[in-house]
Parts: sequence; structure tokens; C-alpha cells
Amino acid sequence: MAKQQTLDPSSGNGGETHQIATGDDILTTNQGIPISDNQNQLKSGARGPVLLEDFVLREKIFHFDHERIPERIVHARGSAAHGYFELYESLSDITAADLFQRAGERTPVFTRFSTVAGGAGSVDTPRDVRGFAVKFYTQKGNWDLVGNNIPVFFIQDAIKFPDLIHAAKMEANKGYPQAATAHDTFWDFISLMPESTHMIMWAMSDRTLPRSFATMEGFGIHTFKLVNAEGKATFVKFHWKPKAGLESTIWDETVKIAGADPDYQRRDLFERIDRGDFPEWELGLQLFDQTFADSLPFDVLDSSKLIPEELCPVRKVGRMVLDRYPDNFFAETEQVAFCPANIVPGIDFTNDPLLQGRLFSYLDTQLKRLGSTNFHQIPINAPKCPVMNFQRDGHMQMQVPKGRANYEPNSLSESGEIAGPRECPMSGFKTTNTATGADEQGDKLRIRPESFADHYSQARLFFRSLAVPEQAHLASAIVFELSKVGLEHVRTRMLSNLVNVDPDLAARVADGLAMDLPAASPTAVPVQDLDLSPALRIIEGPLVPTSIEGAAIGILIADGSDAAAVDALTSAIGDAGGKPILIAPKVGGTKMSDGSLLKADAQLAGFPSVFVGAIALVLSEEGCAALLKEAAAIQFVMDAFGHCKAIGHSEAARPLLDKAGVEPDEGMVGLGKPFVKAAAKRFYAREPKVRTLA
Repeated sequence: MAKQQTLDPSSGNGGETHQIATGDDILTTNQGIPISDNQNQLKSGARGPVLLEDFVLREKIFHFDHERIPERIVHARGSAAHGYFELYESLSDITAADLFQRAGERTPVFTRFSTVAGGAGSVDTPRDVRGFAVKFYTQKGNWDLVGNNIPVFFIQDAIKFPDLIHAAKMEANKGYPQAATAHDTFWDFISLMPESTHMIMWAMSDRTLPRSFATMEGFGIHTFKLVNAEGKATFVKFHWKPKAGLESTIWDETVKIAGADPDYQRRDLFERIDRGDFPEWELGLQLFDQTFADSLPFDVLDSSKLIPEELCPVRKVGRMVLDRYPDNFFAETEQVAFCPANIVPGIDFTNDPLLQGRLFSYLDTQLKRLGSTNFHQIPINAPKCPVMNFQRDGHMQMQVPKGRANYEPNSLSESGEIAGPRECPMSGFKTTNTATGADEQGDKLRIRPESFADHYSQARLFFRSLAVPEQAHLASAIVFELSKVGLEHVRTRMLSNLVNVDPDLAARVADGLAMDLPAASPTAVPVQDLDLSPALRIIEGPLVPTSIEGAAIGILIADGSDAAAVDALTSAIGDAGGKPILIAPKVGGTKMSDGSLLKADAQLAGFPSVFVGAIALVLSEEGCAALLKEAAAIQFVMDAFGHCKAIGHSEAARPLLDKAGVEPDEGMVGLGKPFVKAAAKRFYAREPKVRTLA
């Protein structure tokens, strides 16, 4: 317990009011020594110098001065949550991994989402790849599935990773731009690395503008192996499919979100969990054998390629639910250490050269960031199963091993027999030896296989598989980013590469830059026209949201709004699983049509429509007339229309719609059920009316 006490001014404390302990909650130093005064330094006299013997001051300042640790070189800006993975069915026929054996069993997980290029203090919503890392605390050790929200990567070999990140980060001489790739060095590198072409299609698409963490996919990127108890290996690619559907923002909307709320996606994750709308994904597996791998027109060990779901369906085997936000951001989200090399028996690596480099790199990173080889003892990193070995000492060792033996085998037991933990050939991890075909072993060479030489066919597949609005967004994104590139030869070289992807795409980008279209750049192998993959779409794709469940829906009210209409609409949104948010010029109370006062959830001036998935204007003639003089109201409606959102409205709201430049279309509906239905989608046919796209 604690109570307030006003200190005597004559004591030299100025009569300040402080909380003082009256029970067991006594403030202490890190050594457990009770502290009598946490307000003043120890001085020689009231106005004298501070004494060196003040250990309370020394410890407090010492710890404060060292609170920050090095941020991650990439993926520094991250948010995370606890949850569980629940298996749908036993997979014992294809893997011996313990977490895949028993249907219905739940395995604890900790999942971190992140941007790549920006620092820890950058905004949540730049155009950027998103990290999607899951730590499974299995009964046989920790398994880290460390991927992205995009299934392919910029480079094929890990030796190029430092170059990629150096190019994408802030330019070395200027220290900007932060969290952005719209600059010379990035596009210079991309234009010189044709293998990056497929990934740049994804990076310039709406995939890098996710609406929220809950509405983006995750991918393991690499080809891995699942190995059963008999030692039979099956190739696998891992997918995370969002139960809330796949949804992105529009670039203009993204820019405004970044200005209005730099923490938008982090806040959304917290609020979804806080209100019980737990984000959920299904784990999907693309399973295939050597014969299938050999039949593909690309190498499955090439991380710049994906296997279209139409060729190899995704088998959904379980679900991940995130239901608890971290208790402390630093202790958990910041200190969590993911490593692709953390796998469990029943899962194995392939010879993917990008994966192999990651297996080496991540462990080094943890030592630099967390300061000790004992980072695995930090609670968020610690396995939830027994850990037994003879590793000892090191900085910040938290364990207190007993006995003399710190090696094995040893015979220091009382009986003289070998004591302590030993390896187990029956249940321990084994590397599989399937040295044929796509996973072929050979002489150790610094060479790229010929099967990795096709850099454009899947980029073409991706672009041509997108819905028409997505293609326009992608082309416009490239125009925007290349317009920031001051080196003309870089823009020209990039256009040459784009001609190989799709001549129409290249022409649209060239037109947007007012540049002549160059000839296609040379290719090592002919570019193929692969069968399109509609599963790659966000718009009109298989994961398009079909309801407003979990979505925030804005309801704009003002004096004179119909109380019954507001109540009915709020109930309809709630019944459909949405989150109604009442927005008004003043939050304290809006006078409704029946004379009652209704408190709002948000003030119009501080709550732009980019925060919600759709808006409804429940206005009276009086209220609408007042809002016609409010720039925030006009912008609120203008943005919603410009961002292709559904707009429900009362008849009295038409003057505000007219002043905001809103034109009638299928996304303009009345209130009630028509609005709730329309609010689940975007109306991209409207986009040519509100912005010029490439």
C-alpha cells in the first residue's frame, strides 16, 4: 500500500506531495536495498556539491544511461503478440515434428510483424515489405518460422543481402530518406540486379500497403523439408492465410494515415486483441515431391520464385490465434530473438542459398543486439521444454548449474557411470540426405545454377495475374518511386527491365515519367508466359473480405441527427461483427433529434476517415449545414470517396456530399442493411474519377 504525504517545506523538499510506502511495496535499489528518498541527490549541505557515495543516484542514472540496446539492422520497427497454434489434423504421415502429431493440440506462439527499411522510431505504414516471424514453443524445442508477407525475395544468394539493405536504407552521405525506397541507391541496385525484378513487382504492388497486420498474408519464402519418422522427406512451402481476408490501403490513404497516426498498425493490433477480435491465420502447406519439383520451369531452391497455388494447392493444417498483447514492449517485442536455424526434429533445410546464408547470419545478430550468448535465457526466447546441455558461463548467465562436470561424456557421478545429458540417435534432430534432383549436392562452388537464370517470367506472372486496379496501383507506385530517382540512367535501365516483365507496364511507367521507352534489357533465358494465378490478387482474389467483421466503421453525426437511425445503424454494424465508431464535431455530446445528448467516440477534427473501412453520414439539414463550414467534414467525406470506400448517407447529407465532390456510384448507398453490405468492399471503379494512375 502507499499513501500521499506532503513533505515539510523546512525539510528542503519544497512541500512537494509524493507517494510513500506504508506496507510491503517499498522502493528498492536493484540490490534490494530500501530507498528512503527518491526525489533528491545526496549533497554536502543544502546547496553543496553532490557526494560520490550516493549509490541510489549512481545506480539509477547508470541504468537509465544504458537502457537502449542496438536496434535491429532490418525489421527494427516491429509489433508483436502472444497466442497459440492449433493443429487441425495429425500430419504424422509427412513429418515427425512434435507440434504436428496430435489434432487439436495447442502450441504457444509469439509472433512479430515488422517493416524492413525503417528504424525503430519510423512510422508503421511506409511502402515496405512486412516481416512475419512466428516463434513456436514446442515440446521438442523452439521452431522459428521467419518470413515476410511476400512469398519471394529480391536476391537469390545471401552474399548480396548486405548490398541490398545498404542500397535500400538511408543514403550513406545524406542520412535520408527514412523508411523509403524512393531514392537513387535502391533503384540503382535493383536495376543492376535482374533477379530482383519479380520481388520489385510485389514491392510496388498493394501488398506493401497492408491495411493491418490482421489482413495480410505471411510466407516462409524458402523451400523446406518435412521429414517423417521413417526418414522420408517432402518438400514444403509455408503460408499464413488471414481469416479476416486480404486488404490493403491506397497510397494516398497510406500517406495520410502516416501523418495522422504513425502507430496505426501497432495500435490496431493492440485494439483488436483488447476488444476480443483476435487476429487469426490458417497455416497452409504446399507439399510436393522431387518429380513435381523437376516438372516446374524454375528451381524450387530459388527464393525469387513462387509456386502458383493453382499448380500446387495450399493445404490448411491449423490455425494461429493471437490473443494476448505483450506485458512489456522492451522485454518481449524488442528482446525476442528469431533465428531460421531454430528448427525441430521433423523439419529440415534445403540448399536454398539465401536460406543457408540466413542460417549463419541471425545468430551473430543476437550477440550484437542482446549482448550475450545467453540471450536464449531471456524469458521471451526461452523454450518451454527442458533444456539440458553443458554450455556454461558467458555474460549475464542466469542459470546456476550444479556439480563439477561441464563436459560430456563424464563419469563424475557417485557410481562412476557416465552422467548428465547425452545425445539421442532415436529422437534427436537429423539432417536428411536426399541428395538428388532439386536438392542436389555437388562440388562446393561459388556459382549460381543455370536453373536460377529466369528472372522475369514470374514477375510477368505476378503482374498479369493482378486485378486491373492493382496493376494500376503497381505501375503508379513505380512511377512515384522512380520519380524520386535523380539518376536518369537508373530510370532508363529499370524501364528496360520492365519491358521484359510486360511491355504495357513499361510503357505506362515511361509515360508517367515522361521518358522514352528503351529496348528490353538482355535476358539469360527466354521469358515465359506462365498460366495466370488469380490467387495472387488482393482485389477480386480468393481472400477478399466478405463482411465487416472486425472492421471499424465510422458514423458521422451532428446536431439534429436522427437518434433512431443512429441506434439502428450502430446495432446493424455490431450485429455484423463490425466496430461502429461515432464521430462528431464535439465528443462530449451531440443533441439528437429526440432531444437526447449522445456522446461520440471520436472528434471529427482529430479522426480522419482513413481510420475506418467505410463511413455513414447520419445528418439532419441543420447538422449538414453546420458541417458545410467545417473543412474537416469536407475532407472526411472527400477522402472516403477518394479511397473508394462505401458511403452511406441520409437524404439531408447530400449538400455535404456535393461540396466534397462526391459522384453517385454503386458505393453510394442509403443507411441500414445496404450500407452494411457495401461497407465490406472497396469500389475501385471509382478510382479513375479521383486520381490519375499510370
